[in-house]
Amino acid sequence: MRPDPRARQRRDEVRRSREELLETLFSSLSRRDQRVRGEHYLRGLLLADGRKSVRNIALSLGLPDEEQRLHHFISGSTWDWAPMRAAHAGFLERMRPPQAWVLHAVTIPKVGEHTVGVDRFADTRAGRTVSGQRAFAAWYASAAFSAPVNWRLFMPRHWMEDAELRTRAEIPPALSYEPVEQCGPAAVLEAARDWQLPPRPVLMDLRGGTDWQSAHRFLSAGLPVLARTSATDRFVLDDAPAPGSTPASAPAASILDSVRSARREVEWADPGNRGLTHTSWVTAVRVRLPDDRQPDNRLPYDRQGAHRPDAHRPLLLLGEWHPGRRTPAQIWVTDLVDAAPDELVRLTKLTRRVALDQNLGAGRTGTRDFVGRSFCGWHRHMTLASAAHTMRLLGSAAA
Repeated sequence: MRPDPRARQRRDEVRRSREELLETLFSSLSRRDQRVRGEHYLRGLLLADGRKSVRNIALSLGLPDEEQRLHHFISGSTWDWAPMRAAHAGFLERMRPPQAWVLHAVTIPKVGEHTVGVDRFADTRAGRTVSGQRAFAAWYASAAFSAPVNWRLFMPRHWMEDAELRTRAEIPPALSYEPVEQCGPAAVLEAARDWQLPPRPVLMDLRGGTDWQSAHRFLSAGLPVLARTSATDRFVLDDAPAPGSTPASAPAASILDSVRSARREVEWADPGNRGLTHTSWVTAVRVRLPDDRQPDNRLPYDRQGAHRPDAHRPLLLLGEWHPGRRTPAQIWVTDLVDAAPDELVRLTKLTRRVALDQNLGAGRTGTRDFVGRSFCGWHRHMTLASAAHTMRLLGSAAA
């Protein structure tokens, strides 16, 4: 059988892309031995079977004597992970331009008390108390490709206020406690602000009682927001109220039900099912937040009494129904009020892309496997695991 020239061309393109990614990633490492260990660790994340422990990584490379040196490279070295993450994002910007940021929360089950950041907390989605780490990833996402480029590990207050725990986990002295609701947005804002990346919409989940304040942080930074919200969350129709009256708020589901007659069919491709096309019914209506949900202490005025420009900002409430169903399958709210509803619905499907790549991609490159005590070690491991995820998907896309 004669070789397929197109297949060979694709393999050559993948090889060049991977070489460029490696060169880009490790350009911030000044020492040759660090670059070598970085490549070893990343390659081991791709090759090791089962849990991506340092021991399994060394064994998968056929270099068992490297285990201690690789451990030191991750947990005991001093290299800064931020330039490597910025380089990763810059590579994707050139090679796989994203459509949006997707803020993705990750619960990493852990037992015991020694792994950095481990705590017991109520998982509202699972409806039970779990033990583990809470992390937030800022994903660069397009319809065909997504990858995490920045991470935030939530550190519970008792970890940050206990001197012994801070010393044991090697938490940087300058790092202070950050509430969990600020942790996720900070992962996106840090990347968008510090890495000089083009502004893109942020997809996030505001269900479960999350305050609109977290989305407001993106709006203040000039990043559009498309946020999933609950059927019971209340909004005000963006009609001009009568003089002296206070507009009544209503649940999102009720508002959308009142405009069901304006729905229209929208086709979208499912990233988790080989691009299979689905049809949804979609409509949108302009709304505002009620006064009691306004950000910044929930007041529409600043302390001097001046009306804030963000107060009563017009928003678009977007409903999506599956065929034959009366209640919306998903409800979203966005400040992209001039965007077409069909384009917004297709944009929301990037969350499916990320969920798929998290489960089938990032999960296979070790994003849940760090077991060390070092805060900095966790971040270095997650940086290289994210790059390994991109490396892996580059090959999958070519295949």
